[in-house]
Amino acid sequence: FTGQLPEGATATDLVLTVTQILRKRGVVGKFVEFTGAGLSQLGLADRATISNMCPEYGATAALFPVDDETLRYLRMTGRPEEQVELVERYTKEQGLFRTDDGPEPRFSDLLELDLSTVEPSLAGPRRPQDRVRLAEIANSIRVAFPNQFSGQHNGHATPSIKVVDADAGTVTQVPIENETGSVEVDLGGERTLLNHGSVAIAAITSCTNTSNPLVMLGAGLLAKKAVEKGLTVKPAVKTSLAPGSRVVTDYLQRAGLMPYLEALQFHVVGYGCTTCIGNSGPLAEPVAQAIQDNNLVVAAVLSGNRNFEARIHPQVRASYLASPPLVVAFALAGTVDTDLTQDPIGSDRSGNAVYLRDIWPTQAEIRAALEQAIGPDLFHKEYAEVFEGDEHWQALPLPERGDLFEWDPGSTYVQEPPFFQDLSPEPAPLTDIEDARVLVKLADSITTDHISPAGSIPKDSPAGRYLIEHGVQIRDFNSYGSRRGNHQVMMRGTFGNVRLRNELVPDKEGDWTLKLPPDWVLEPKGDVQRIYDASMQYQNEKVPLVAIAGKEYGSGSSRDWAAKGTSLLGVRAVIAESYERIHRSNLVGMGVLPLQFMPGESRESHQLNGHEIFSIDGIAEGLEPGKHLTVRGKRADGSEFSFETICRIDTPIEIEYYRHGGILPYVLRLLLKESEAPTATSATA
Repeated sequence: FTGQLPEGATATDLVLTVTQILRKRGVVGKFVEFTGAGLSQLGLADRATISNMCPEYGATAALFPVDDETLRYLRMTGRPEEQVELVERYTKEQGLFRTDDGPEPRFSDLLELDLSTVEPSLAGPRRPQDRVRLAEIANSIRVAFPNQFSGQHNGHATPSIKVVDADAGTVTQVPIENETGSVEVDLGGERTLLNHGSVAIAAITSCTNTSNPLVMLGAGLLAKKAVEKGLTVKPAVKTSLAPGSRVVTDYLQRAGLMPYLEALQFHVVGYGCTTCIGNSGPLAEPVAQAIQDNNLVVAAVLSGNRNFEARIHPQVRASYLASPPLVVAFALAGTVDTDLTQDPIGSDRSGNAVYLRDIWPTQAEIRAALEQAIGPDLFHKEYAEVFEGDEHWQALPLPERGDLFEWDPGSTYVQEPPFFQDLSPEPAPLTDIEDARVLVKLADSITTDHISPAGSIPKDSPAGRYLIEHGVQIRDFNSYGSRRGNHQVMMRGTFGNVRLRNELVPDKEGDWTLKLPPDWVLEPKGDVQRIYDASMQYQNEKVPLVAIAGKEYGSGSSRDWAAKGTSLLGVRAVIAESYERIHRSNLVGMGVLPLQFMPGESRESHQLNGHEIFSIDGIAEGLEPGKHLTVRGKRADGSEFSFETICRIDTPIEIEYYRHGGILPYVLRLLLKESEAPTATSATA
């Protein structure tokens, strides 16, 4: 890094820029270290914001060196002085302490970014790496959804214009005529318009962004200026504030900014995963109905790290990542189909246009609020009893029978998992995969949210049917994330993203597939079924399954259930063009074989349509990292083919995990052997 962030740019704008650059460069499996004189212009909270998005740009780790700013942060957050001195002494002795005039480390690759070129940005509408300049957000959603926006003029931040009658001395607000695609919604007597691009969710979500005091105080200052000018959040916008820690709430209150955020309906809803992971809750019923009836493309604007399809809310098709101040701004505007660098964000009490630049806080204002509100005492107070928990935590009942968990067969939240059932003392010999069918055939950038969604559970899904059959009311479904202790729910939700597009059923969206006959037949027709239902039939027929995919398979959250669910559905192997590091590792850890097409090859180059029967040779004779395995196939017309793939079990220990059927059986067998081994005393006796 060189230079410094310009006025108006935030750490969020920087991290979205870095994510775009590094994802384009390709850093999967690499360690990224940030260096340069520009680091002296970045606070530790800004650096943490950048490191926190490491999974989004695909690196194994994102590192910043220790320097004076690190020591300042340790002192500001109340660390003991002896600990701070130890950090300083140790890093200096090891040659790890960074100074502006010190030598630059040697790297295998070096990218440069002038911080002064960073500008206000968002990322979306579907991926964190798709950075969009603030001025171009309207164009981005129109490009992403061209059919819906054809004929619709750019939206306006306010659905009225000011008409001045000089003779009568009056100022009147006249509603703009409904644009193409506009729908009028009645929200408890308050009428509002919804269009394609309307903001349905504006969430300051719980993550590193909401533990960064510069952007959080910036959001509070913007809210203060907006309230003072008489601006209000548009009625259809669902707002929420989930701070990254309780310290954030404390310093917002100390700075006197919390009342202004609350005046704009940004109330604290909790501390932890909320909207960012899909726990956004339902939209207002009239809004949800209008979206469904009119097929509206509405948007979410959130300060989280991930915005993959249907992650935020199943009815929200466009999701943009933004800094906390921009989240508040778009809640005021009510639409992303606008250019907030040019268009008004609303009108003041006199009907005069208010622009984003009129309410955007300066860096000097943010620094002044920071000095007023934050000190070591805040951290001492909040973390003194951090492990005590509140009265609800204290009231949780403890097991009565020692260290073993008491399984409740009737629970729909926690069930004994099947991963250790029928476990033999030694793993069975490896076998080749014979006559497998394709469960899913997927395109590029399939995320772990596509594979294992964490948000709401649709009532007509296999998981929803399971809960209803077990007496759970729809209002009590909760989310996939909350029920991840129940494999029955989670395996039914695997590949259950409502926006998943399985190329086996190109005219459908969601958890659908084509169930084909267990044995080869000429030109099979197959039945369109839910993915879970089809997988259960295949397992009853003892047919192994494979998944086929494009580039960047398994990107996004680590989401262990994306691998667990894949395994429980009977998928023995995945064949993809490339993998995200964590999901590839998780597949191996669950006994699923990750195979990679040879460079330049793909499902398209081999003309795979998913109706084939596949066999994978070379497993039984033994595996090693990077080994080439032959995939043989038979097409629906009877023709046969084969191609080579790369075994993406990358290390010797992963070979052991796979040989044991996954890391869980491997560890259990290891523990059993250790418990059966004679002690040193008994051995000598």
